Amino acid sequence: MGIEHLTKANFLTKVLNYEANPEEWKYVCDKPTIVDFYASWCAPCRRLAVILDELAEMYNGQISIYKVDIELEQELAEAFNIQMVPTLLFIPINGPLQIQGGVLSKATLIQTIQDVLLKG
Repeated sequence: MGIEHLTKANFLTKVLNYEANPEEWKYVCDKPTIVDFYASWCAPCRRLAVILDELAEMYNGQISIYKVDIELEQELAEAFNIQMVPTLLFIPINGPLQIQGGVLSKATLIQTIQDVLLKG
């Protein structure tokens, strides 16, 4: 499946419709999800992109990985109070969202996927 780049409209239908449910965050993801908030000018974001491409192949069908360009989708970045890039959202099917800023190693990402997204 690979990694899909999201606009606000796609985000609302594939991840979380925060406009329809402003008081309660109801995820509409059909599988555990990672959302990468990035910028095209960000060198660490480009390094992370390579790792995320590998993970998309590794976990094909088990998790979804999406990318949001903060320059193009400023409203989404503001909705999640993104202060730095890259910032990753880890959204399990059941359980709270987790946010991690900065570049994570492939090993750390695999561990987070196992512990947060695919647990149970």
